[in-house]
Amino acid sequence: MHRTRSQRGFTLIEVMVALLIFSVGLMGMAGLMVLSVKTNQSAYLRTQASFLAQSMADRIMVNRALVTSYVGTYNASTAAASDPCTSGATCSPAQMVLRDQALWSQQMVAFLPNPTARVACNGAVLGNAAQAGASPFNGLCTLTIEWDESTLTRGTLSATPAAATANRQMFAWVFQP
Repeated sequence: MHRTRSQRGFTLIEVMVALLIFSVGLMGMAGLMVLSVKTNQSAYLRTQASFLAQSMADRIMVNRALVTSYVGTYNASTAAASDPCTSGATCSPAQMVLRDQALWSQQMVAFLPNPTARVACNGAVLGNAAQAGASPFNGLCTLTIEWDESTLTRGTLSATPAAATANRQMFAWVFQP
């Protein structure tokens, strides 16, 4: 009599194939996690740029008499400016412009990588000198914020904003103070 043996369990080859399939699946999941983190970081930076733009627009609207004083470029060098209102004394509108510029630049440098911002306004404050703070501004202001962003296809932060046009991201906003 010839007896056939029934197989029990898995062979080594079957275990290796299952392990290979499982490993490929885990690598795919790891890739999706990396993609998710980078996408979330990009959304975070855009949200920060939006909040910063709203903050500067509010500062300009509050000090409407000196709208054109806010025009300029903001970056790490303007963040180093000192706050003229630190003593607790009441600030003049001109001192508020300097304070707003310094504090906003510091926030921008703190929340965005290698940022640069530009404020440009066309128009003038209507009314005479006594009404300047309450009079409307007859033009528009454009606020543009740029920053470096490490994206899915691009590398690390650039040394200078001008040298890194490929990985610069921009948020632009036009508003009327």
